[in-house]
Amino acid sequence: MRPGDLKRGLGALLLIAVTGLLSGCDMALMSPKGQVGLEQRSLILTALGLMLIVVIPVIVMAVVFSRKYRASNTGATYTPNWAHSTKIEAVVWTVPVIIIVILAIITWKTSHDLDPYKPLESDVKPIQVDVISLDWKWLFVYPELGIASVNELAFPINTPINFRVTSDTVMNSFFIPQLGGQIYAMAGMQTKLHLIANEAGQYKGISGSYSGAGFSGMKFKAIATQDQAGFDAWVAKVKQSPKMLSTMGEFDTLAKKSENHPVEYFASADPKLFVNVINKFMGDMKPADHKGMKHDATAKQGEEMDMAGMNHEDMAEAGHEDHAGHMAMPMDDKSVKAGSEE
Repeated sequence: MRPGDLKRGLGALLLIAVTGLLSGCDMALMSPKGQVGLEQRSLILTALGLMLIVVIPVIVMAVVFSRKYRASNTGATYTPNWAHSTKIEAVVWTVPVIIIVILAIITWKTSHDLDPYKPLESDVKPIQVDVISLDWKWLFVYPELGIASVNELAFPINTPINFRVTSDTVMNSFFIPQLGGQIYAMAGMQTKLHLIANEAGQYKGISGSYSGAGFSGMKFKAIATQDQAGFDAWVAKVKQSPKMLSTMGEFDTLAKKSENHPVEYFASADPKLFVNVINKFMGDMKPADHKGMKHDATAKQGEEMDMAGMNHEDMAEAGHEDHAGHMAMPMDDKSVKAGSEE
């Protein structure tokens, strides 16, 4: 077999292997099922199209020039002393600058329109969901319903979901690719995310930030029910669970490390659990109780309050005011005597 034939054969095998590997990719971002996801896909495609304005001509010219100016083409123009072209320079600089300006305007606009903290406009009352990242599972608390679930959440279609996100462990990232948006979960802090599903179905939720040994199994299901009745049925199923999540002790038991944790329901959950988890990391915010320092600070504060509350009569007793209203310091006997002699 000739070396050229061997190279072509290996190239064909490589192409087949790459095609096979890519066939298993899930293009979730390109198949959005919600308003936010659709707008993000539009942004991605717009940015890609603008960049291809430069990329495609460069690829075409690379092929054309290499063929036209190959060594065997004796008919090609030979200009060994060529060094500059104003026309080429103008094109090379002007086109990218225009593209960057357009991308900057689009980025500025969409950064505000797709702000994850910005509530979605809708006539339907949104659902409140508190998200807590654990090792290695996701806890979802419905404070208005008093229930909770692990690695599964549900909501009706065409209903905004207001997420509050935090972590009880290392920093993580909450992400439902087909609904759009991705937001960090950080211990002792709160972030927000607003999403909506416009089509019924089950969507994969993932952890978008590596967090340790069980990271690969830290996944959850986001169920968009066809209507409110379907969501109510899911809520009823959760309330049939014998498990409770009403105390921090029960939460600490759940928060212990576990890999590939199954879906779990809690018929009762503390609506303030989210806030309590954040407060765990706030530390002792009270000042140190030093009696001497406290006494001095209190005395000083009392003096400042007394001075601030002093009226004109009090000030007149300490001295006397001149006609301009400014304070004149009291004079002693020597000062009075010296004034009389003058």
